[in-house]
Amino acid sequence: MDKLPFSPKNAIGIFDSGVGGLSVLREIRNQIPDSPIIYFGDQFHVPYGPRELEEVYSLSKVITQFLLSLGAGIIVVACNTASAAALYPLREEFPDIPFVGMEPAVKPAAEKTHTGNVGVLATPATFQGKLYNSVVERFAKNVKIYRNTCSGLVQEIEKGNFSGIETRNILENALYPMLENEIDSVVLGCTHYPFVIPLIREIVGPNVTVIDPAPAIAKQTMRILSQDVDSGTNKNQNNTILLTSGPIKEFQNFINLIEIHDVEIQEVKWSQDKSEINIVHKK
Repeated sequence: MDKLPFSPKNAIGIFDSGVGGLSVLREIRNQIPDSPIIYFGDQFHVPYGPRELEEVYSLSKVITQFLLSLGAGIIVVACNTASAAALYPLREEFPDIPFVGMEPAVKPAAEKTHTGNVGVLATPATFQGKLYNSVVERFAKNVKIYRNTCSGLVQEIEKGNFSGIETRNILENALYPMLENEIDSVVLGCTHYPFVIPLIREIVGPNVTVIDPAPAIAKQTMRILSQDVDSGTNKNQNNTILLTSGPIKEFQNFINLIEIHDVEIQEVKWSQDKSEINIVHKK
């Protein structure tokens, strides 16, 4: 069994297709600062958005098993695509484990809109998933939703390009048509997108609300931990370990860029048949 540099007990396990879930991790650390965290960024497979839902579920299941084997007691699926593809079946597969998933924040946008027009930025898989469509059906029947998949944006953010010309072009192409249709809020349906909130706000202006789901996810995680003793974290430990299946130097550069401190970074590798994940031990 692979081992970590520390031995977390009932840690918060968080995973994403890459670095996007770090926006959620950052908020969880702010709200639950004394909890051990194990984060897995699957940069070997990033982006998840264009992949088939069945493949995303398969990857998510293996990642969940891996995080549980390392000591996670609760799993935060900090990826909208993985939540769309895997959240419901993961709860069935692991009935004793609490899961928190990314639900597109269409409900608060629909409740607060004055124009009746809302923009949603998300991946193709998120728009195809039952979770998104269920939320729209339940809470946004009387709202006009303008969608855009922001093709290429995840890859630019993975590179740390938060405000360059490529990123700006993608966002302007997505947001200008929405602004012409008088949206008054834009929902970020991908955990990568909060890293470009300053640029989004620059483009949409002060009259459009940008909705970041990360604070609500952190609150839900804290709520579950306070209710479920079995998955409560060990408050005597204050450890965060970040795992990546991609190039560790690029991952480290991103961590430095967004100024996440006091973490241990470790490289992991997928088996050839994608059935397991192993820690790459430092020489």
